[in-house]
Parts: sequence; structure tokens; C-alpha cells
Amino acid sequence: MKMVRNAAGRFVPVEVNDKPQVPFPGVNKYRPKGRKAGALIPTVIDYPADGNKVVPDLKTALQKCGLRNGMTISTHHHFREGDIVSNQVFDICAQLGVRNLMWFPSASFPCNEPILKHVDSGVVHHIEASMNGVMGAYVSQGRMKKGLGVLRSHGGRARAIQDGEVHIDIAVLVAPAADQFGNANGISGDTNCGVLGYAEADLLYADRVIIVTSKLVPFPCIPIYLYGHYVDYVVVQDNIGNPDKIVSGTTQITRSPDRLYIAELAARFVKTAGIMKNGFSLQAGAGGISLAFTNSLARMMKQSGIKAGWVHAGSTKYVVDMLEQGLTRAIVDGQAFDLEAVRSLRDNRNHIPTSTLISYNHHAKGNYLNLVDVAVLGATEVDVNFNANVVTHSDGMMLHGIGGWQNCMFAHCTILAVPSFRDRIPVIVDKVTTLCAPAEMVDVVVTERGIAINPRRTDLIDATKHSDLPVRTILEIKQEVESLCGKPSRPKLTDKVVAVVKWVDGTVLDSIYQVT
Repeated sequence: MKMVRNAAGRFVPVEVNDKPQVPFPGVNKYRPKGRKAGALIPTVIDYPADGNKVVPDLKTALQKCGLRNGMTISTHHHFREGDIVSNQVFDICAQLGVRNLMWFPSASFPCNEPILKHVDSGVVHHIEASMNGVMGAYVSQGRMKKGLGVLRSHGGRARAIQDGEVHIDIAVLVAPAADQFGNANGISGDTNCGVLGYAEADLLYADRVIIVTSKLVPFPCIPIYLYGHYVDYVVVQDNIGNPDKIVSGTTQITRSPDRLYIAELAARFVKTAGIMKNGFSLQAGAGGISLAFTNSLARMMKQSGIKAGWVHAGSTKYVVDMLEQGLTRAIVDGQAFDLEAVRSLRDNRNHIPTSTLISYNHHAKGNYLNLVDVAVLGATEVDVNFNANVVTHSDGMMLHGIGGWQNCMFAHCTILAVPSFRDRIPVIVDKVTTLCAPAEMVDVVVTERGIAINPRRTDLIDATKHSDLPVRTILEIKQEVESLCGKPSRPKLTDKVVAVVKWVDGTVLDSIYQVT
């Protein structure tokens, strides 16, 4: 495998899964050429005159879509740990004797572990997706034999579809409610999951599209999140997923006193730096500290009489509370992280669904994250130069997906709120194991041992220098933690590349190596 050093100093392959690659040249240095990709041109004469696209089952739908060896099959993850349809798709493919498929989900979760047996058997050639838990460990251990994993952000995935970097042959999209024509939404069924924004790029650009629903409603399905004129077939089945499992351990507010203090510090920083003012916009992640930050900031806003203009979400009950208490004018939402968010989408007209093509797409005429004033996120590692990692742990094991994390780096102020160590292993290191965001994208690191501001952000340094905030250099925080925990050893890795991390523009930012 030929490797070159990119502009971030990382060695990356020049070819991935038989496709030539552009090494990362620097932030905003890559400019694509050409036109957007497109799906096949359809004609109405190939579809029922009465508009009824319902077929008996998912197997029939896949066969009618022309399922064959070597195709790319996409699914989406709005049910998160409650997803079942992705597993059903590849069980059917195995029954039909189809092989060498690429699975291209918007994300995978531990519930998708059954698909790994299809990777072992050759039904699935390789997976290109953000991978969590057991899925990531499988790739890190070098068990995906025939291809490299490709990790993209949510926006990077939508961009890859739009740009033609990945062409989807068949998209299988789950919708809690749909009509016979294929119009669908995520809030009018019995197993609602909320926004369906991760499915929009698949809907628009895939050659064939299947909607799988548990509730067939009269035409027209109201409201319409996915439009039926892009849909080939509709499948109705009793169970499409478990909405109770949308909430996972990573989408619940922290109970740790140290981490609650980190969240409080981050909120105080936003207030002291002058970011918290009438009309400001924010995005907080769905990790425990980020959720606690949202809670703390809302309390400070209420005390100060401040109202946000809008919140960009993955939405949670804490963001919904802000809307319903009048602390924000609107929520612009790409994913529901709990059932209160699903309810709010149904009941609140100022809770507005969006998609990754609109909110996160780097190859667009602007995107919503360009408008966000502050984003508060997590990380697995940050180094002394402010480079950040969100995918691998200190042992090199790939256990987290990128999600919208990279895209949120383009907020006007990006804050990483992280504990200074986990399990007595320092989070601030000399060099991150895997580079997921270059240093210039990280503005502030907040830990329980102090706040480090990137020296590039002289405006933030000036705004907080006379405050009572515990502002320190990142090196000071690192040295204090190492005096308590010791200096961490580097992970034990082979020289075999098992996956790559793409930057938001599709260039290759870093390589992930097999763990020993």
C-alpha cells in the first residue's frame, strides 16, 4: 500500500478500496471540480398508475431493485441501538446468495453486530461508516479482511454521496409512517424516531430506494419528511425498530461531580467570553458533559434574561426544555436523541427538521454550521497543539464514530469539554493517536483542572483574561495530570492500515492501524 505524508504530517494511503484519494492538503485548501452526481433517470410508466408502491416484503423489494453481487447498500441509524432493519437486509442478501456488497450506513451501533458474520462469510465485502463499540473493535483488530473502513462525518457522508465519491445502488430507509406512494415521516407512526435527515442524501442520489414502515397511512402522509417521487418500493412490516433504544449510555447527562463541574466551567466560559447574548446560536453534543453544559447554560440564560436565536441539534429533552421555556426561538434539528425530542418535533412548530446535506455539507453554498456561534463537544484525546481525536482511545481501539463532530468544528467557537483523564489515563497527550480535527479547528479545551485557550484565539484570551475563570496553558494541565497518573504509553499498533479518517471535504486526514 503506497503511503504519503499529508499536510497534517500524517501518513495516508493514496488509494482506498480501489479508489484514488486526495491526501489532506490543509483546512479549506481542497476545492472540488465538476458537477454533482445523480441517480438513474426514472419514468412514471415503470410505476403503478394508482401510485401504490407497496410490495409484500423486504425480500421482494430488494429483488425488484435488482439486487446483485458487488452493490452498495445504504441504511440509516435514526433508531440508533434500536435498529433492526439493517440486520434484516443482509440476512436476506445472504439467503439470496449475494456477495461482495459494500454496507454504507449513516452509522453503525453494537446492535448491528449480527452483520459481522456476513462480513466474515463474504456477503459484505467491507463497511464504510462511523462505527461504535464492537463494530469498531472488529475493524481495529484487522478482522475485516477485504477492504478498509472509511470513517466520515455525517456531513462528510452526505457530501460523498452528492459528489459521487460513493454511489448507492439500493437505499433501504426506515420510516415510522408512510403512505402507499412512499411519502414518509418519523413522527406519525407508533414507533416514532423523529427527524429522518440522515436519509435525505440516500433518497435523492441512490439508484433505487425502499421505504420500510410499520404504519401505512392514507395519502398524503402528513407532514412529509421524505418525498415519495424518489421512492421505488414501500414495505410494511410490524417491527421496524425500538425507539426506546434511541437513548443510549452516551446520550444521558453525566452524574460525575467532576464532569458536572466541567460542564459548568464551559457554560461560564461562554458567558464570560461574551458569546452568550441575545440572538446567539449554539450546538451541544449528546455526550454526558455536553448535555450537562446545555442544562447549565440554560440556567445562566434564564438568570441573565438572555434568549438564543436558535439551537442546532441533535435534539434532547434539555434543548426541548429551552424551546418550551422561551430560552430559544427555534431548534433546527438533524436527529432526535430521546423521545422528548420526538414529541417536540410533532408538537412544536418552531422545532424544524433539517438534513446533513443542508446543515453539514462542506461542498455547498454555505451550511448551517457556518452560522453557529458556539459548539460544545467531547473528545477522546487532545494534544498539546490542540489537535483532537474522537474515534480511537489511548489503546488505539476504534470505538466511536465521528458523527457530526468534525462538522461542528466550523462553529465560530468550538469548545472541547473533556475530563483530564479517564481510568487514570491522561486525555491531554503529546500527540493524538488518531487525528480527527486539526489544531486550528479547536478553540478551547475545558477540563476539571482548568481551561486552555488555543493561542490562535487572541480574542477569546483577551475577553477572559481579567475573569475568575481558571485559564491555564494546555501544557500546564497536561503536566499536572501526568504528575498524578504518569505519562501514558503509546498504543501498541502494527503497521497495517485497517481504516482511514476523512476530513469533511473528502480528503484523507489520517490512517487507523491494526491493534496488536
